[in-house]
Amino acid sequence: MITKDLILRIFSAANILRWNDHIRPSDFFELDKQSHKMIIAYIIAKFEEESGKSVDWIKLIEGGIFEFFQRIMLTDLKPEVFREIMSKKEKELNKWVLENFKIDLDALGGDFAKRCSQHFSDINYASHEKRILSAAHCISTKWEFSIVYQWNSMLYGIEKTKNEIDESLASFDDLFGVTQLMFNKKYYGFLDLCGQLRFQQRWAQAFRVQKTTVLGHMLMVAIFAYLLSLEINASEKRRYNNFHASLFHDLPEILTKDIIKPVKSSIYGLEDIIKQYEKKQVDERILPLIPVSWHSEMQYFIEDEFSDKIIENGKVKQVDNAADFDNDKYNAVDGTLIEMCDKLCAYIEASMTLEYGINSSTLIKSKEMLYKKYAGVKKNNLNFRQLYDYFKN
Repeated sequence: MITKDLILRIFSAANILRWNDHIRPSDFFELDKQSHKMIIAYIIAKFEEESGKSVDWIKLIEGGIFEFFQRIMLTDLKPEVFREIMSKKEKELNKWVLENFKIDLDALGGDFAKRCSQHFSDINYASHEKRILSAAHCISTKWEFSIVYQWNSMLYGIEKTKNEIDESLASFDDLFGVTQLMFNKKYYGFLDLCGQLRFQQRWAQAFRVQKTTVLGHMLMVAIFAYLLSLEINASEKRRYNNFHASLFHDLPEILTKDIIKPVKSSIYGLEDIIKQYEKKQVDERILPLIPVSWHSEMQYFIEDEFSDKIIENGKVKQVDNAADFDNDKYNAVDGTLIEMCDKLCAYIEASMTLEYGINSSTLIKSKEMLYKKYAGVKKNNLNFRQLYDYFKN
């Protein structure tokens, strides 16, 4: 089961500042960078498959999580410093990271800790997936820098940074997905829209510490959904679906912003109207930015995102429990698990702010409501109360 320490480590990324030695129009945080990276990795990997290359999606997803954990430990090292250290002490540094995460990783199911160690120690393990992740990291950095550069064009050394980023990105031009993103404005527009979710703060009506964004929240939900999918022994296809359905579950908020639950439920039928509007906007403004062959999967991920679903005879069908259809032919998604992870993240967000001593009636009431409604929910063999009780007091 996920430990409290691991949860706190994941949330700590919402406090790790990026570009903190540059002038910034808005703060950039590591959590958002990692979320954007995984979205870009999905795009690159999909294009790689279209070009005829195989992708091990589980190694890609887990590799992204492993590297996220590594980055948490290394905080805000400048890229050139990171590269210098890794070129001389990579083995020792990775060993140190793994030792610090050992208790947390050993508590997880499915030999997750073993694969994490292999990812960092075996140069031949997931080599193609590691390159996709490195390329995604580079593109996400370039996206951030394109904003930072406009505010720092007068600073000494800024052109050197720009050239290093461009040279680094050029080293991935053998990846079909990279060339598609960098030379097709439509596809780049999709990752650009996703990146804008880092500027939308959650709990906009309440002062909070840490100030998580919609983009960062999506990755936290995705990581929790994936790790808990291991706990319930979900198949690789279900894990793939649960991770990406979580990673994209708030994608419509690019167009609608966050409409809080009290507003949605205040008037009968309003939530259905909002859902219909979101679907229309997604169909008209988001889906045209990705290849047509991806549309059905993206719709599958983000429509009725909190319902257990399968695909049967070519049609999406809601079911009571996706675990009953744990066969690749059904393409099952544990939407109720994603909802539980979404609400757990909200509960932790409220709890951590209150622990900082911020007295907010909105957060207190929300925390009490979330615990009462969701802590006792059962999902296969998962004990959500244990996770909620980490932050009860």
